[in-house]
Amino acid sequence: MRVCRFRYDDLILTGFYDDDVVIPLDQAAEMYSRETDSEMLLASTEDLLDLLPPDGESYEQARRLHDWIEELDVIAVSELTIPRSEVQLLVPLPCPRKMLFLAGNYGKHLVERGYADTEREETFPYVFMKPPSTTLNHPGDPIVIPSVSPDQIDWECELGVVIGRKGRDVPESEALGYVAGYTVVNDVSDRAFRPNPGRKARERDKFFDWLHGKWHDTFCPMGPCILAATAVEDPQALPIKLTVNGQVKQEATTAEMVFPVAAVVAFVSRFVTLEPGDVIATGTPSGVGSSTGTFLKPGDLVRATIAPIGTLENPVRAENEDEF
Repeated sequence: MRVCRFRYDDLILTGFYDDDVVIPLDQAAEMYSRETDSEMLLASTEDLLDLLPPDGESYEQARRLHDWIEELDVIAVSELTIPRSEVQLLVPLPCPRKMLFLAGNYGKHLVERGYADTEREETFPYVFMKPPSTTLNHPGDPIVIPSVSPDQIDWECELGVVIGRKGRDVPESEALGYVAGYTVVNDVSDRAFRPNPGRKARERDKFFDWLHGKWHDTFCPMGPCILAATAVEDPQALPIKLTVNGQVKQEATTAEMVFPVAAVVAFVSRFVTLEPGDVIATGTPSGVGSSTGTFLKPGDLVRATIAPIGTLENPVRAENEDEF
């Protein structure tokens, strides 16, 4: 079951997501009630967490509704669907409490960035954050190349883990039970950001240059939907692919993670209370632009895909100072 938020006729709605269409939940629930003589009551909310495990108020109803739709014939389903081209997809979670990102969680990516590959037992996850309200970017909206540092803007396709249950000190063996679902994240990065070029060098300049290069506006596209965790038998068996203008740049699988999803959730929860709506982006595989000196430029089209979640598509444009 995939759920999404979208804008249609100036209304923000929730729905089931398919690659080419969306199905508004309210219309589907009305048809279900009419056709089955059994009232379908869903929470009146724009919060997709209400529709997802483990604790969503309307999860069981949403799952039953989804399964019922799956059994309908093509003609009946067509009465409910809206073509993707007629809606504006929105970020699945408009206000995550926390957005946590892993750095260097794929061995081959570490190597291409000039670092040594390592084994899980020898290290620990590197976790950083992005400011949600300004970096979050809707599917289909442009990644804006900042005029302050335009020359080395890079892509990073990542599996996003959406937390659905509050937890602290979560055992790794139980960690997946705290996950509501999965989404696609593009951790866009500025590899050349150097504030104050005439500065006096300090010991930690390199780290903070790297970190601040993650924070530009629009640098966290997310979507196009959330795939319910119950639909994912193994989060370490998902294919990842990113293309720029149709050319494959990243192609891997989540099996290549140094720290798997359960280990990441458990690790973070040792020192941070995880809350429903938090998002953990689990790192990117090899194939980033900095490995070949190839970076994003205005007019590019980036498509980040994790099957069976879907494809997150964003064009690229230069910053227009009048809009910021």
